[in-house]
Amino acid sequence: MPSHYGKMMTAKKPAKKPAKKTNKKAPEKPKFAPKKDLSARQKALMKEHKVHHTKKHMNEMTKLMKKGMCFEQAHEKTMKKVGK
Repeated sequence: MPSHYGKMMTAKKPAKKPAKKTNKKAPEKPKFAPKKDLSARQKALMKEHKVHHTKKHMNEMTKLMKKGMCFEQAHEKTMKKVGK
């Protein structure tokens, strides 16, 4: 049979099911090195942020930021742990 007719019809193989993926993420690593105090920019951000959140939330964020996490990382983690 000429090649331009295409392949011969054969029985289809059953489709393989994709492997299940786990939703576990690797623990978030701090983006920066630990420090003793927040930078001026971080302090300004925290001052604005303070209007919308509790003291407990702010204390937890400050602690995480001092450990080296950036503002976004600290906020996300604090929202999960403490809430607003």
